[in-house]
Amino acid sequence: MSSDPLLQDPKALLRHLYDVAVARALPARMLAAALPPPPDPARGRTLVLGAGKAGGAMAQALEAAWPSHAKLDGLVITRYGHRPPDYEPRRIRLVEAAHPVPDAAGQQAAAQMLALTQGLTPDDLVICLISGGGSALLSLPAPGLTLEDKQAINRALLKSGAAIGEMNCVRKHLSAIKGGRLAAACAPARVVSLLISDVPGDDPAVIASGPTVADATSCADALAICERYRIDLPRAAREGLESGAFETPKPGDPRLAGHELRMLATPQQSLEAAAEAARALGLAAYILSDEIEGESREVGLVHAALARAVQRRDQPFAKPCVILSGGETTVTVKAKGGRGGRATEFLLGCALGLNGEPGIHVLAADTDGIDGIEDNAGAIVTPTSLARAAALGLNARKELDANNGYGFFAPLGDLVSPGPTFTNVNDFRAMLVR
Repeated sequence: MSSDPLLQDPKALLRHLYDVAVARALPARMLAAALPPPPDPARGRTLVLGAGKAGGAMAQALEAAWPSHAKLDGLVITRYGHRPPDYEPRRIRLVEAAHPVPDAAGQQAAAQMLALTQGLTPDDLVICLISGGGSALLSLPAPGLTLEDKQAINRALLKSGAAIGEMNCVRKHLSAIKGGRLAAACAPARVVSLLISDVPGDDPAVIASGPTVADATSCADALAICERYRIDLPRAAREGLESGAFETPKPGDPRLAGHELRMLATPQQSLEAAAEAARALGLAAYILSDEIEGESREVGLVHAALARAVQRRDQPFAKPCVILSGGETTVTVKAKGGRGGRATEFLLGCALGLNGEPGIHVLAADTDGIDGIEDNAGAIVTPTSLARAAALGLNARKELDANNGYGFFAPLGDLVSPGPTFTNVNDFRAMLVR
């Protein structure tokens, strides 16, 4: 085994693996190689449209790689604070808007984006930069709905425990730009979508609610999801879904013919990069899955049970090792006033399941650098987490019931807070068993 100092510092080791996973998904690493050639400058132009937490970094990488003599303009929307600090847009306009609950800035930018598609010809090229978070940032309500309607529905979905695919099914049917509508508006131009996946299974139709991808789900599906999670719908939304008026472009729609999708980065690739980094240090590394979903606290308990088995019986893996997983868990919010997101909710469940088990350290963090709406990406559980918390008067069970993961880990000094990373391949979890 390597004598690297990281092996003597479990928290530093786990943070190193997180940083490696994030670095694998940075647009500067792979976007240039995926770009199509510019159109004939005498006949066509290139329009860049995009949305997502990685939008700023994707636009930056595209501008750096695009030939200076080729025509280029466009509009990309990213989350507030997610514009790379060293990026000064020259040919692409970058707008910042709210996430996860949309705001007027996103609505206005989405409307302007649709307006830019007017007058496109078959000689023009549209490059769409799509990444996680784009669903909230492209907040253009369907006819008859208001921004306030969309905000209320979005808040309810976020608290409901619905899976990301379910939430985005509803979002795309209540939108004037998502669910393939942006690509349809670009017809007859050629459209090439460059995507960074933040969803289990890497389904392009789910990433950012698929603004450039035909949608196989239906208004009836969206309505059933709202009923399943008891989402109150305004009258215009319910009528649009019940009547089918809000139906999305479907597979085979001629307006989307010939469109290309190119996947730049995925959760699995980042997990594999982290596994390679662990092995380079002499540690065995195992990837459970990049598609884990479910209630964050319950997923945390399951991970704890696996780590205990490895620690106590060297089953199903022999220690020392690192166990990695990804995906997108959910939080059903039942309390008011709690702070935290999926990562810290997972970690509270995991800490309770481990109950101070020696030799086990766990990191969970969102690869975009933000856990929910807080200023941290996640946190780290150590064998002393529960004892140190109790000494401060904190009860892990009570904090979990209050959905207050941030409030639990912040006083311990165990938050992971890299700030915005300018990419997004969803949840990253790493368990070190020594």
